[in-house]
Amino acid sequence: MSIYLFIVIISFIFNSLTIIPFINFLYKIKFQRKNQITKDAFGRRTPIFDKFNQSKAGTPVGGGILIIINTIIIFFLFLGLFYLTKNPIIANYPSVVNEVKILLFTFVAFGFLGLYDDLSKIFLFKKDDFFGLRLRHKFILETVIALTIGFWLFNDLKINIIYVPFFGVLNLSFFYIFFAAFIILAFTNAVNITDGLDGLACGILMFALFGFWVVARSILDLPSSVFIGAWIGGLIAFLYFNIYPARLFLGDAGALSFGATFAVIGLILGKIFVLPIVGGVFVLEIFSSLVQLFGKKYLKRRIFPVAPFHLWLQERGWEEPKIVMRFWIITVLLVIFGLMIALMK
Repeated sequence: MSIYLFIVIISFIFNSLTIIPFINFLYKIKFQRKNQITKDAFGRRTPIFDKFNQSKAGTPVGGGILIIINTIIIFFLFLGLFYLTKNPIIANYPSVVNEVKILLFTFVAFGFLGLYDDLSKIFLFKKDDFFGLRLRHKFILETVIALTIGFWLFNDLKINIIYVPFFGVLNLSFFYIFFAAFIILAFTNAVNITDGLDGLACGILMFALFGFWVVARSILDLPSSVFIGAWIGGLIAFLYFNIYPARLFLGDAGALSFGATFAVIGLILGKIFVLPIVGGVFVLEIFSSLVQLFGKKYLKRRIFPVAPFHLWLQERGWEEPKIVMRFWIITVLLVIFGLMIALMK
């Protein structure tokens, strides 16, 4: 176990050494949040969101890009060390290469999609667009990538079942591809929606990943253990600069990539039922947003005064750090409960 804790420390140090030059670079190229009037998915203005976020204009965006790059570097560095020292690279599947391929493709592909959206918002923004990519175009691209990953999980790793505690194993056969794609899409957008307060999304993700890290070690899956360890180290370094008041934002590159990869790790580890538990805050955030969208589209009225849930708490008068800290505490409790279920014999 010591080597995996060492991975977290090395990743933290490496990210800490590179993050300040990276922030300066983002300032230099003016990769910063703009002071613009935002709109929702139906083109309506969002004055409540603007009220709480206009003060953050000028803060660099792109922390997710650095974490993606550094995590991949640390991941390959330690996999190489395991290989050179002739330590067996044990995985939960016969093909280590396919498992690594799926993890990295998810991490990078959704990162590129989010990066394009970030670039559109900052440099190529057009007033008739949905603040970057048009919503339908973005969703189509997300779906294509998610279906590709679902197919690889089914075809390359031969996963076609899900285990539900107290009920048993469900064989989904070919439909597993669509199930996996749905889970990936859900958490991709859930993390993106949650990433609205300083330190909120990444703090929750850090605690949730720790739960999956324990699971990965319990089933001796080395690739996932190394990857999660490298990722957690990067998140800790990033959070130092992302907690209120943030000096660096994650950006869509990080939010989309991290949400999708978080879901894929749950699928690879065979603990899909743990995802909505340890990621309970993400589920709450996207559920509140979906209910709000449903009300606007079909009922022609708002169900909630404002969504997602963290924005409603802000409107109620809760200070930003208070919301973030309490959601972190809730996530710690959810991770403990999720681990209790995941490690049941």
